[in-house]
Amino acid sequence: MAHGNGGGNGGSSSGAVKLSPSSWVAEQAELYEESGGTKGTTMQGAPCLLLDYVGRRSGITRRTVLIYGRDGDDHLIVASKGGSDEHPLWYRNIQDNPDVQLRVGTERFPARAETLSPEEKARVWPHLVDVFAPYESYQKKTTRDIPVVRLRRTDV
Repeated sequence: MAHGNGGGNGGSSSGAVKLSPSSWVAEQAELYEESGGTKGTTMQGAPCLLLDYVGRRSGITRRTVLIYGRDGDDHLIVASKGGSDEHPLWYRNIQDNPDVQLRVGTERFPARAETLSPEEKARVWPHLVDVFAPYESYQKKTTRDIPVVRLRRTDV
């Protein structure tokens, strides 16, 4: 596997995708995709998915690895950025273009992203903290209300 300091283009069945500039995220995304979703599917014991989204300025498809929870058939992701005071770039991009592609394990499918209302977030937050306990400390670390995003499959 090639290691670089920038995260390059990785091939996928849906064409060239720009991987995360964070080398560990890029390496995990590459392992996840190249294994067909059989490796690299957890982070610190929590389940992960691959999120492919379109950059709002570049128009380039980008990929990141995110921990997810479930709400019925939908997947939930948290725009925590480790408790940073600013939103992660992927979140800002999906606000502009909510049509995304997911890989969850061996399955790849299109989905639409929607930020949850405060009431919906309050309902699912305990589940998300069960999935990944650090979310609780991330929220306490920032004055930013950390968004939770529902990913609803669109090919059904």
